[in-house]
Amino acid sequence: MNAPDARRRPILRMIAGRLGIGVFTLFVISVLIFLAVSLLPGDIAQQVLGQSATPETVAAFRRELGLDQPLAWRYLDWVGGVLSGDFGRSLANGRPVAELLAARLGNTLFLAAYAAVIAVPLAVGLGLLAALWRGSWFDRIANVATLSAISFPEFFIAYILMFWLSVRMGWFPSIADPGASPRLAEMLGRAFLPAITLVLVVTAHMMRMTRAAVVNVLGASYVTMARLKGVSRWRVVTRHALPNALAPIVNVVALNVAWLITGVVIVEVVFVYPGLGQLMVDSVTNRDIPVVQACALIFAAVYILLNLLADVLAIATNPRLLHPR
Repeated sequence: MNAPDARRRPILRMIAGRLGIGVFTLFVISVLIFLAVSLLPGDIAQQVLGQSATPETVAAFRRELGLDQPLAWRYLDWVGGVLSGDFGRSLANGRPVAELLAARLGNTLFLAAYAAVIAVPLAVGLGLLAALWRGSWFDRIANVATLSAISFPEFFIAYILMFWLSVRMGWFPSIADPGASPRLAEMLGRAFLPAITLVLVVTAHMMRMTRAAVVNVLGASYVTMARLKGVSRWRVVTRHALPNALAPIVNVVALNVAWLITGVVIVEVVFVYPGLGQLMVDSVTNRDIPVVQACALIFAAVYILLNLLADVLAIATNPRLLHPR
């Protein structure tokens, strides 16, 4: 076995182990989601049909939903349907749940991508500048601003932006519903306020982690040697410090992108954005159990998948693993 193959095998084993942990975690979460929904108080069939429904009608509806089956059998039936792409039918309107999820998931992914395109370069750039000018007025202002942004919950930031940029200034609409078939420019304009809210929430964390990772590497001996050779500070940061600090930066960026997809529920509700989070809240209100289960499982799957991606990228960009002594 040659040297590159010998170095690659531990990395592949670590990645395979992360994938196995991810699959097991998703299985455990699916069990928890199903149990949590099944243990909700009240009779779902009675609540859907109303108090005027006869006992015979309620019993027939329970059989139709499979609520008369054992809990373990209902879970296996639900998971089997999910694996085949069948999430069941909505109790509110009878439409396939997969059809409801398809349109809403696209809107949520668009909003998350919109925010990520702004937040990731901004956060990494500010983190590099703060590390380069460590201890300067820029570094102090950036730290104060990021700490302030982290301290405020997203709904507070959302309402402040809505008040100033929509109600007072009239620059952007307060309701972010893009309509049935909007143009890209219209979608970008209507989704600007929720996107900027998400940007302000996640940029602070990514910027501070980027600064900490780069500052930590700047104390290494090879960086000191580069400085003694007369290499400029910016070149030291971009050519020597940043590549070796890439693993934690990639990890925190991937985790925050995962939060952009799974943590948009409050922002979507505030701006009435027709995404997956808004659908989940509406379904909880209507006791539409199949839709609630599907939304929760998709959020969990996306978060686990992006966490796995963060782990794999952190492993793949770690110089100590790629170039062991």
